[in-house]
This record gives sequence, C-alpha cells and structure tokens, in this order.
Amino acid sequence: MGTPFDAAGHARSVWNEIVEYIRNMHSPLVRQWFTELEPNELSSGVLTVRCSTSIQQQYLAIRCREVFNDAAQAVTGKLVSVNFICTSGANGNRVPNIYNDVILSPDYVFENFVVGSTNQLAYATCRAVIESPGRNYNPLFIHGSPGLGKTHLLQATCQEMLNRRPETRIVYVSCDNFINHFMTCVQAGGSLDQFRNIYRNAVDVLIIDDIHFLAGRNRTQDEFFHTFNALFQQGKQIILSSDSPPLEIPQIEERLVSRFGNGMVASVGKPCYETRFAIILKKAALRGINLPANVSELIATRFENNIRELEGAITKIQAYAMLNGGKYDLETANLALGDILGPSDRIVTIQQIIEAVTHFYSVKVSDLQGKRRPKSISMPRQICMYLARKRTRHSLQEIGGYFGGRDHTTVMHAIKTIEDYRKNDPSIARVLDQIEASLDNQAARNAVSNTPRNFSQA
Repeated sequence: MGTPFDAAGHARSVWNEIVEYIRNMHSPLVRQWFTELEPNELSSGVLTVRCSTSIQQQYLAIRCREVFNDAAQAVTGKLVSVNFICTSGANGNRVPNIYNDVILSPDYVFENFVVGSTNQLAYATCRAVIESPGRNYNPLFIHGSPGLGKTHLLQATCQEMLNRRPETRIVYVSCDNFINHFMTCVQAGGSLDQFRNIYRNAVDVLIIDDIHFLAGRNRTQDEFFHTFNALFQQGKQIILSSDSPPLEIPQIEERLVSRFGNGMVASVGKPCYETRFAIILKKAALRGINLPANVSELIATRFENNIRELEGAITKIQAYAMLNGGKYDLETANLALGDILGPSDRIVTIQQIIEAVTHFYSVKVSDLQGKRRPKSISMPRQICMYLARKRTRHSLQEIGGYFGGRDHTTVMHAIKTIEDYRKNDPSIARVLDQIEASLDNQAARNAVSNTPRNFSQA
C-alpha cells in the first residue's frame, strides 16, 4: 500500500523551491516579509499562496506575478501559475476603501522609514495627520527633490490610516493620472459628475503625488481648485507632494499656491551621513541582507544625493555577492561599485601601489628601484609605473623618480607595454584586476576613515 500523498507538504516544498529560485535569479525582488506568505495548496496547475494583508496581495499580484509564474514553471517543469489570495477581513483580496492608480508597497510603512534631521518635520506632520485627519495640518504639502522619501511617507500615511480606521475612504493618485482621468471625462462628455463624485464626495482623504505636474494645465487647475475647496470645506484631509515648494512651482495659479501654503508645508532634504548609513542597513535588512559596517560606510560615503542611489548600490552589490558565493565584504562592494565611483574616490598613493604589487609578486622594493631587468622584476616594475600613472596625479618624471630615477620615456614605454598586455593577455588582465581590487579596498578604507561625521545632526 502506497504512502498517503501529503498535499500541503508538496505545496510547501514547491513554494520553497520557487522562493529559492527567485532569490538566485531575481534577488532584488525578494523581501524579508516573504516569510509571512503561506502556500495553501497546489491544485490543477495553480499554487495558491495566502498573504497576511490585502496590501501584500495586491502588490504581489500586480508587480510580481510574472516572475513567480516563471519561477514556478522553472522549478516544476510544468505549466504552473501562482495565485495570491488574502482572506483576512471582509474585503477579501481588495485593498479596502481606496481608489488608486498607485500600487501600495508593503515596504513603505513607518517602521521602515528612517527619521533624520532633514525629514523629521515631514515625518512628524504625517503622524499628526493620522491622529486627526482634516483637522491637524490641512492641507499637508510635502516637497523635496526626487528620491528622498516623499512617496514612502505618503504610502506609509495611507497604510497607517487604513490599519487604524479601515472604513476611511482614500483616493490616492499620481497627478499625471488625475490629469488623464479628468481629460478623459471631459472628452467623453457628461461623465464629469462621475469624476467629481470620486474626488469630492466619495472620499475622506485625497492624496496626490507630484502635484507640480499641474503646471500649465489651466483647465485641470481650475477643476482641482474647486475639488480642493469642496474637500476643505467638508473637513476632508488633503495631502500633496511636489519636487518644489508651492512658491517655486512654475505656471501654477496664485489661488492654488495660496491654498497649498495655507496648511503645513514640510520639506524632505538630502539625508546626512548618519541617516544614509541607517537607511542602508534598513534597506538591506528588508532584502534579508546583513551588510557589514564597512560596506554600509562605503555606500553612505559614496552616494549623497538621494535614497534611490543607495538602493541602486545595494542592488549592484547584491548581484555581485550572488556571483561571489554570497560574500558581502568590502572587496565585493568595491568590485560592484568600481565603475560608478568618481575618479577622486579611486586615487591611492604610489607607496600603496608598490606595496600591493610587491606583495602580489613577492619581490622586494629595492629590486623595483634597481637596475636589474629579468622579467620577474621588470614586469612588476612596469605594472607599478602603469598603475601609478592611472591611479595617482604624479607626472611621468615624478613616477620615474620613484623607480631608480628612470626618465619619462622609460615610464611611457612601461605604460604602453602593460596596456598592450591588458588588452591581449587575459592572465595579465586578471592580475591587474586583482591588484586594482586591493587598491580599491585601500581607497575605500581611506575615504571612510576621512569622512567627517557629526552624529549630533542625525
């Protein structure tokens, strides 16, 4: 008699293989909260996976379904698809009480938002709005350059409102889609009542991302002006985001600028070093990555403009680590980021070059500076000259002086020789890559140790 088939165990086994496949093939997609997902059953070619929240369900179904289906077919060798469900609450698989074109991300919650000196006011006002929508800070206008966390704050506010008061009716759209929706209704004729019902009547909270796209849209601005007034008079909460403060948005009617500035205007600025460091750790943890401190310091030192740059650096390091046995060390980070570091970040001293080359070839410094010409000595000497020209600001004459007072023509010949070797000899190219990786490590340590840190600003 055969062993009874364990359907639940089979679904779990297939699911684990799918997640592992995605971890290897699409690592930036994987999130720590995937551990909350529960395989339900595998039946008729469909693997049903239960989500903890409707936000997770919607995000996975819209943003990730194709990747999960590909993974399911890869690991089973069959035409298997993945269906995400959520049965918690009365709303089933639908994100409750929200009309939106924005897909809410489970990543964008307050627990994952790092508060620093440049975003503290915006964070605090969002929390205050949640406590008393329509009364505290209405409208709330958040502005800052792209990639600094405005959307994170808006989505976190939206999700927290729904967690606390599931009956809250929220309209959350991008300004671009607000414009498109309005123009479609105008062109259709007679459907403006439907548009106004969505944005003025059937709403408790209106959230519009990138409101600066209203610039120059006179008819849409007029419609939004009346929508704003209708909501404000009803005590409904309005939350807006923009790349610029109200007074600096071009081609916006003065009456709108006045209303934008009538509530709370809060800026989100570039994060300081300590905030960037904390953001890197948080973003890495969301992916299940435990980054060493020196790698986090390297990223925080190199990328200062916005959070998207930090995430891009983590993604690139993650990809290199997957090819390097899962090692998240400084060498892997330097290899991953080497092509996007600025030239000043890669400068080292001639002494450091000499130490790296003599260590690799097991030769003495005195040999490099002497007159001997066997290949075992001349090759390391020429590599030193080549790297000195590439990685320092010294002149040809100064470089020659480090190696027994050789003239600039000798240095030029050495540089040309190694350039030719690098192009035509893969073994020499690998040696040069390895030595330069060690120099990058040294440059990174120098940059991190020289980074000014004022923890009182965090």
